[in-house]
Amino acid sequence: MRHSYPAGVRPALISLALACSVAFGACGNTLQDKPIPHNVLESLVVNPFPIYWLGGSFHGLSITEASSDPGGGFGLQYGDCLQGGQGTCIPPLRVVTSADNSFLPGGSAASHQVQIRGVPALVAEAGKTIIIATGPVVVDIYASNSALAAAAARTVVPINQPAAPMQQLPAPQADSGYGSTPLPSQEPTPLRPLR
Repeated sequence: MRHSYPAGVRPALISLALACSVAFGACGNTLQDKPIPHNVLESLVVNPFPIYWLGGSFHGLSITEASSDPGGGFGLQYGDCLQGGQGTCIPPLRVVTSADNSFLPGGSAASHQVQIRGVPALVAEAGKTIIIATGPVVVDIYASNSALAAAAARTVVPINQPAAPMQQLPAPQADSGYGSTPLPSQEPTPLRPLR
């Protein structure tokens, strides 16, 4: 049975239904996760030093962000923000690889040294932060709980070199001097004579 509506009411109802579906659909994923941009993924794979990760997902947490910093470090975020948001996100898990192997973060935070996969590592913040010096890099794992951080430390592998989870990691290399080399943006522009 067809209903007859006064002129103009049916298009208004259809418009209202469409507006509601768009509004509720946008609320379904307020963070609007996006796949890792191709150029960022490519920079991870072709990087000259190993970039550590945990695969496309880990313990039910998908990669939600991949970024690089001007100092040559790469960070991979797993899961949506537990606190904060854009610019101040605290995710359930973050893996950061730094090419500056002369610097171990942690400062004056209480930590203790352990062996993880055959190399020395620092464990801080009740086990939620693990810092591993391996090969020419330092891998930092920041997790929402110590069990997740420990599982990540046992599993982390380079995305751009052959390796297997739980396999022994390469021994830390001597200071590469990476941190004392100026970044391209820090190099002065060559002087030219004025004409």
